Amino acid sequence: MSNTNTNRPHFRLYTVSGDGKNARWTDIGVAWKTRDGAGFTLSLNALPLDGRIVMREAKSKDEEAAA
Repeated sequence: MSNTNTNRPHFRLYTVSGDGKNARWTDIGVAWKTRDGAGFTLSLNALPLDGRIVMREAKSKDEEAAA
């Protein structure tokens, strides 16, 4: 069986500043599960100076459009 989506990230990484409706989410990278499933490989485009990093399941563009 061949999986054509092996390079597609499992998670998206965001830095979040603020809380609730005033929170600002900025996409800063992606993450993949390691082969042994015991960790993650992160690819970051930026690091937050403040705020927090949130990791969310990556969705297809169709799933994101429907949300």
